[in-house]
Amino acid sequence: MQTDPTEVETANLPRLPRKSDTAAAIRYALSRWPALARFVDAGQLEIDKNAAERALGRKNYLFAGSNTGGERAAAIYSLLGSAKLNGLDPELYLHHVLDRIADHPISKINDLLPWNVALASQAAPA
Repeated sequence: MQTDPTEVETANLPRLPRKSDTAAAIRYALSRWPALARFVDAGQLEIDKNAAERALGRKNYLFAGSNTGGERAAAIYSLLGSAKLNGLDPELYLHHVLDRIADHPISKINDLLPWNVALASQAAPA
């Protein structure tokens, strides 16, 4: 994997007007170089998160109320999305977790993750 920007990317930046859109784009790419290089080297990685946003409802984040609310909503969406990917009905999974989490030891919290849960009364997802 290439961990450093190539000579081309770094050599051309000083030749551009500092406030140009092209310079801004190059600085943006350079600041995220490790992630970009990882994407190029690992073909299974998606270049964007559009599929996930479409599945979860992109507009829902507009009404989170705050950055913290958005982060919490994203965590819940991720958890319920993981439940779906693991063949669980998200509503049954959430009910299962909420019924148990108050008395569940924190050292065994991984037991409540979707890939570690088998619901006895699993209903078929709608």
